[in-house]
Amino acid sequence: MEENDKENNDVSSDMSDRLKQAELIEKMGEISSQNSKHLIHCLTIIGQVEGHYILPPTDKTTKYEHIMPTLVAIEQDRSIEGLVIVLNTVGGDVEAGLAISELIAGMKTPTVSVVLGGGHSIGVPLAVSAKKSFIVPSATMTIHPVRTNGLVLGVPQTMRCFEAMQDRITGFVCRNSRISAERYTELMLNTGELTMDMGTVLNGEAAVREGLIDSLGGLSDAIDCLYKLIEEGEPRYS
Repeated sequence: MEENDKENNDVSSDMSDRLKQAELIEKMGEISSQNSKHLIHCLTIIGQVEGHYILPPTDKTTKYEHIMPTLVAIEQDRSIEGLVIVLNTVGGDVEAGLAISELIAGMKTPTVSVVLGGGHSIGVPLAVSAKKSFIVPSATMTIHPVRTNGLVLGVPQTMRCFEAMQDRITGFVCRNSRISAERYTELMLNTGELTMDMGTVLNGEAAVREGLIDSLGGLSDAIDCLYKLIEEGEPRYS
C-alpha cells in the first residue's frame, strides 16, 4: 500500500513539473533542461523586442520586463550551469534590446547564442552579447542605422542624439565581436543593397566571415560549446 502511494506521489509530482514547464514555455518562452549532462536554461528572443510601449496583441513580442528579471535569477541560481539564447527576431526597441544585451554580456554564467531565421537590427547586439555565438547558414542579420517613429524635431540636437545612440550600439557590437567599428559602419551605411533603406543583410556565412558571429553551426554545436565552457570555466561563486 505504501509503495503504491509513493508511486502515485511520484507520478503526480512528475505531472506537476511537466505542467509548470509547459506553462513556462507558453508564457515566457523559457525552459530549464533537467535530465541532461549539465543543467542549462533556454531563453528565446523572438518577434519584436518590446520596450516602453505595448505592441498590438497580434504581434509576436519579447517583453524586456520579463527577460531582465529572468537573467538576474539565472545569474544567481547556482543550479543553472549555463544559458543558451535562441534568436529569431526582427529587432525592436533599441534601449530595451541594448539593456538586455548588456545584462547578458555582464553575466558570469556561461552563455551561448544561436541565430535561427533572423537576428535583425537590435538583434545583432543580442546575438553577440553571449560569450560564444553561432548562426545557421540559412539565417540572416540586417545591419542598419537607428530609426525612429513619431514626431521628430528638425534641429541639430536630434541628429546628435541619433549619433550618440548609434555609437552606443556600434561600440557594444564591436566590443563583443571581431568586427571593427569602421567595417560595421560601412555595412550600416551601405546604399547599394536594400531598395527602400540603407544597410546590409548578411547570411550565416557572411556574418561569420565579417567577424560578427563566432561560428557557423546549429543547436547541437551551440550546446556542445556551452558544455565545454561550463567544464573548462572557473566556478561562478566561491
